[in-house]
Amino acid sequence: MVAARSARVAAGTHGRGDVFKVTVEDVARMREQLLFDGPDVRRKLSRFWTLLVLAAIIASAGIVSDSTATVIGAMIVAPLMTPILGSVLSIATGDARNLARSLALVVGGAASVVVVGFVVGLLVPYDVVAATSSQVAGRIHPRLIDLIAALATGAVGAFALVRSDVSDTLPGVAIAISLVPPLAVAGITLESRAPSESAGAVLLFLTNVGAILLSGLIVMGLYRVRRTEQRADDKVRSGRLSLALVILFVAAIAVPLAATSRSLTAETVNASQVRTVAARWAKQSGWRIDTVEPSASGVVVNAAGPLPAPATAPLRRQLDEAGVDVDVHVVLVPEYSVDLPAE
Repeated sequence: MVAARSARVAAGTHGRGDVFKVTVEDVARMREQLLFDGPDVRRKLSRFWTLLVLAAIIASAGIVSDSTATVIGAMIVAPLMTPILGSVLSIATGDARNLARSLALVVGGAASVVVVGFVVGLLVPYDVVAATSSQVAGRIHPRLIDLIAALATGAVGAFALVRSDVSDTLPGVAIAISLVPPLAVAGITLESRAPSESAGAVLLFLTNVGAILLSGLIVMGLYRVRRTEQRADDKVRSGRLSLALVILFVAAIAVPLAATSRSLTAETVNASQVRTVAARWAKQSGWRIDTVEPSASGVVVNAAGPLPAPATAPLRRQLDEAGVDVDVHVVLVPEYSVDLPAE
């Protein structure tokens, strides 16, 4: 019986009770995929930096041109998730040296992408900010739901790493968890003199990194990677300290995410309430409401219709009666037609 079990482990397979367990061979495979050490370290580093710079250029170009397809291409090319998962594996195995290397690559790589984004921004004759690019607008207001999604995506990535039979899901993980695009946004908006938008993009990146670290460590723990490595007790304690620090990091990130979530929720509720009242007001004059959008000062309502333009005082009165206590800016766009008969 013992011999049969040993044979299964040597073959890299597991019995029913060993579903959540890895072999020494599995750990060796993960180390080869994720860690920047060994005799071919120069080849790994050259591949990492080449792909990262190219991905940063692609992402920056996609953001400037407001092209979703181009940005997705950058997500697939970008190798930044490798050192992040390498940090996860290093913590799980108590490998302090490779943990330092992986974290250094994450920090250095992130800074490099920001610089590339800044340089690309210098080449554009106009400011690329949330008001001019949907790619920017979608990455400067991270919320708690983004953290939840990133945790799930990070878990999928770690699971695909541990289980080589599901590694084909990694391209989807690269698309689902955005790493390089937020950093490119940070550089571009910084060059466009929009530091608050740049800070929001960096927060999204940190959210994704923290989520990958935490969910990855959970998956590694579930598969008993540390026990497979059979590290010394002092390294076990070091790993527990690292896990605690990761949890604290994610908790700290959750604070501004919660604040942003509350703010965006309030803006969405206000805009919805204003739309309901404004639609009723506009219909009374034969006008229509085109858009209702939150703004820094309240809500902006864009209305269009035939002359004469409706009075706006009744709208304010109806908003007050409905209990909508928010400042509203109304943009009236008259529509009229002119017949040009042929001679």
